[in-house]
Amino acid sequence: MVEVAIKKTSPLDGLAGPTGGNVKLVENAFVGKITLRGDAENEDFMKAVKDVIGIKLPTKALTFKEGKSYSAFWMGPDEWMIHTPQDGEVALETALRDKLQGIPSQAVNVSDYYASMRLSGPAAREVIKKGAPLDLHPRSFKAGQCTGTRFANATIFLIQRDDEPTYDIQVRLSFAEYLWNYFTEAAKEFG
Repeated sequence: MVEVAIKKTSPLDGLAGPTGGNVKLVENAFVGKITLRGDAENEDFMKAVKDVIGIKLPTKALTFKEGKSYSAFWMGPDEWMIHTPQDGEVALETALRDKLQGIPSQAVNVSDYYASMRLSGPAAREVIKKGAPLDLHPRSFKAGQCTGTRFANATIFLIQRDDEPTYDIQVRLSFAEYLWNYFTEAAKEFG
């Protein structure tokens, strides 16, 4: 029997990022992603999820919570995205399905559907403002918030991690290279 090594690859492998010091772009490679649907007012649902991921799901619009191993992002009144460490998505999906047995809910592994990248630095907000209609002024969108929006020709999920600012951007894999190149080109103006 011949053993075959499988190498993970990303559509962003080998792409160069911005060269100036005011914007940094890196891939968040192979982050596991589970979409979870359920009723936030159902105590059994909320408790079961907390038992599995160790944190309470955020119920306030546009917010996220982070725990030891998992991060949970509010995507709508009955929908969340949960990020896992690399290769943790199958175990999490299975654990959620087992724990939520008999409770109206849905857990789906969408890890192979999205790429994730991090844009940071003093001019990161300006780069995102070039293509997103979202008001990114700190009084409107700040650290600890997340939302879906458009960026140029792509639909993205935007997470503001801190006040530097640091943003995590999730996008469909088919748009990952396009978005990376857009960010890289847009960052040139800011050195």
